[in-house]
Amino acid sequence: LRDNRIELVRASWHELSISVSDVSLSDEGQYTCSLFTMPVKTSKAFLTVLGVPEKPQITGFTSPVMEGERMQLTCKTSGSKPAADIRWFKNDKEVKDVKYVKEEDSARKTFTVSSTLDFLADRSDDGAVVSCRVDHESLNSTPQIAMQVLEIHYTPLVKIISSNSWPEEGQSIILTCESKGKPVPEPVLWTKDGGELPDPERMVVNGRVLSISFLNKTDNGTYRCEAKNPIGRNSTEYVLIVHDVFNTLLPTTVIPSLTTATVTTNVALTASTTTSATATSIRDPNALAGQTGPDHALIGGIVAVVVFVTLCSIILLGRYLARHKGTYLTNEAKGAEDAPDADTAIINAEGSQVNAEEKKEYFI
Repeated sequence: LRDNRIELVRASWHELSISVSDVSLSDEGQYTCSLFTMPVKTSKAFLTVLGVPEKPQITGFTSPVMEGERMQLTCKTSGSKPAADIRWFKNDKEVKDVKYVKEEDSARKTFTVSSTLDFLADRSDDGAVVSCRVDHESLNSTPQIAMQVLEIHYTPLVKIISSNSWPEEGQSIILTCESKGKPVPEPVLWTKDGGELPDPERMVVNGRVLSISFLNKTDNGTYRCEAKNPIGRNSTEYVLIVHDVFNTLLPTTVIPSLTTATVTTNVALTASTTTSATATSIRDPNALAGQTGPDHALIGGIVAVVVFVTLCSIILLGRYLARHKGTYLTNEAKGAEDAPDADTAIINAEGSQVNAEEKKEYFI
């Protein structure tokens, strides 16, 4: 071996050592050590030299990128032996769907490796860190990494937030228009029902905030917030409905019912008078103050008493008619049992009454 990079380290009858500095790929091959004896003895070893990959580079990125455009980023490294491995990451999360290409150099000793990441630009990718990582056995578990920060431009995203979910007359409301975009959107534009705000004194715009004081029914309508930037414009709507003010409930006292015994024990007509007089003096404790209208419980009680009294009267009248009819038929039948005609029956009835014992009848 005749090379200035090769030095003799140790020489003795038992050992011969050399060192090779600044190793290159050309140093790879088979080395032979010979002992000149009779016969000559030799020993051989094959030296493999690893090709260290160069620092990777990312190409294909243009800044800024518009939302919806297709991006193709390519990571490339050369000089590796054997071929290096390339992996893609987006915010420390590995991306699997990539294209990998391996090319052998002209000297047929090292490889050039490239990988392409293809995706559509989205607003969620703005500010994301895309990294290309090269792994190789010559790097001693310390990979080489190239990084690129994405810049995505997109139209504004608009959202309206209300300070009052149930606005009532006389109250106030604040509508906040949140707009996010890149570049930063210009000041927003507020409109109502497609036109300008009708009452600038009560409807005050401060930046992205619309404040409406002393709400009334005329404020009902559709409020639109529009934001724009050099990329485009976007808008959203909020439907305002002003509700009536609810009546305030006055404090009420629950009055215990005292008419249970009276209603259940009295059956005569006096029961209706007692029930009605007592019922009219009691109000529903859950009724709203100032509310006028029929007391359904009182009316129902009166109707029930009237129906009950009517049924009792019908039963008593029926019993009276039944008894009266039976007594009348019995008296008339006394002279008509053996009479051939009606006149004879009447004469027999009168005669029988003269000879009969004196009897009295009472109608109950």
